[in-house]
Amino acid sequence: MTEHTSNNRDHLARRILACLVAAHAVSLPFAPALVAQQPVPISVSTPVGAVALSLDDAVRMAETQSETVRMARAGVQRSEGQRLQARSQFFPQIYGSGGYTRTLKSQYHGFGGEAEPDTSTKPAPPEPPCDAYLRDANASVADRLAGLEQASRCGAGIDPFASFSSLPFGQANQYQIGVSVTQNLFSGERVGAQNAAAAAGRRSAEVELTAQRAQIILDITQAYYDAALADRLVSITDASFTQTENVLRQVQLNKNVGNVSEFELLRAQVTRDNQRPQVIQRRSDAQVAYLRLKQLLNIPLEQAVMLTTRIEDTDAATASIRLAGVSVTSYEAPDTSSANRAAVRQASEAVRAQEELFRVARSQRIPSLSLTSQYGAVAYPASGFPGSGDFRANWTIGIATQFPIFTGGRIRGDELVAKANIAESRARLQQVREFAALDARVAINALNQANAAWEASRGTSEQAARAYTIAEVRYREGISTQLELSDSRILLEQATANRALAARNLQIARVKLALLPNLPLQAGLSGQGSTQIQAPQSPQQASPPPPPDQQQAQSQQGTLANQQIPPGF
Repeated sequence: MTEHTSNNRDHLARRILACLVAAHAVSLPFAPALVAQQPVPISVSTPVGAVALSLDDAVRMAETQSETVRMARAGVQRSEGQRLQARSQFFPQIYGSGGYTRTLKSQYHGFGGEAEPDTSTKPAPPEPPCDAYLRDANASVADRLAGLEQASRCGAGIDPFASFSSLPFGQANQYQIGVSVTQNLFSGERVGAQNAAAAAGRRSAEVELTAQRAQIILDITQAYYDAALADRLVSITDASFTQTENVLRQVQLNKNVGNVSEFELLRAQVTRDNQRPQVIQRRSDAQVAYLRLKQLLNIPLEQAVMLTTRIEDTDAATASIRLAGVSVTSYEAPDTSSANRAAVRQASEAVRAQEELFRVARSQRIPSLSLTSQYGAVAYPASGFPGSGDFRANWTIGIATQFPIFTGGRIRGDELVAKANIAESRARLQQVREFAALDARVAINALNQANAAWEASRGTSEQAARAYTIAEVRYREGISTQLELSDSRILLEQATANRALAARNLQIARVKLALLPNLPLQAGLSGQGSTQIQAPQSPQQASPPPPPDQQQAQSQQGTLANQQIPPGF
């Protein structure tokens, strides 16, 4: 009897201790822990001095820090310069020239006034003036004879090369100044076609700049919400890890009082340990998401950043787009017309440019006419600088024409190349239109899918939270097993994560649809959507492919958007 009473007392003590453990377990916040982040042993504390960053701040910083936007602005500046180059052919081209030449040794040395002195017995010439030998018609014969004798003596003393001193041959100092003018009178449509092609290139460059601005806004919005989603997944994983820690402590207490077996304790320990790799993985994903955001904003990678815009804030995205000054449409009534897409507009400008280039190639068969004029002045002073009376002027004006007689098939080849470029650009325009229509349908479908997933996740997360609360009560009362509690926790964890992922996808889909007219085509749909037209100076030009870093950046987009949240992550 005594032994039986002692056993009853031990059993009663164990029941009381189990009740105390259960009461302690009730006080632990299970389901709400998935919403509020709690510290875990392996968590890393947020660094002190983190910079608060909202979505508005990120969009504002993006355009000034984006390398692609700066390259697009350089493309606009380049196209404007090419347009000015083409337009300059309508105006006269005026050039000035000037020069000075110093002759150190000349082949004409010894001529003229530099001749060796004559030491012969020839009579010396008379004193100047030596041209006064002519006599009046009424003079006497003696006077006329004297004049002829004086003229003979003057002729013997005159230097026959004295007049060469004012010529350019061998002069020590030469000064030259001049002005030349050239004006195109007729070029057979060449100048007009080049100007039209340059204008098309300028319009294409402006479209490219707008497209790159819209793309960087989408990239920044996506990177921002990726980082916010990564934070939310870290919080969910930390809360789940905290729950498994609480369950392990409860099982340990029950094991100590003998209410559960060692198998239950081992199951709780394994469940807790299996959560550690998931926590580590989520924290690593969050670091990568933050590094991507910092890289787009040119923020130092070691700088800590704290996001202030919530994923569920539907008004923040549209406000940030309008803040950047890019025209947007409502995602509820988006502009999905293919003709308004940036890629289609660029392809249309490319067709116009190629048509003008064909006119340039064809104009080579037509004679060209130009007016030229040159004015030059030259002086040969004996020493020092020339005076105003030392210059001699030379002014010419003329009209020149040029036309091909035989080019060996070059002009015909240029025309064939231009025709092929027109055909290719028209086919590409049609292809881009089809891709644009497909891209618009894909964007609308993505928004509908994201919206449906968001609405479906609302009820699922609430039901999962309710189911976990019931499972926790059942486990506390001893009705269910630890496996049922673990399954409920996994379902709640998955539903909460899917809710956060649906919010992120919905925000990105809304922003993309609002920016759709200005966005380039997706890289997987068309590689020609971001081709920029260069205003050509010759009948044929090639457009460069997109840079490898841009292709790599486009391929890295949507990493978190495409991932699936596996059960029990």
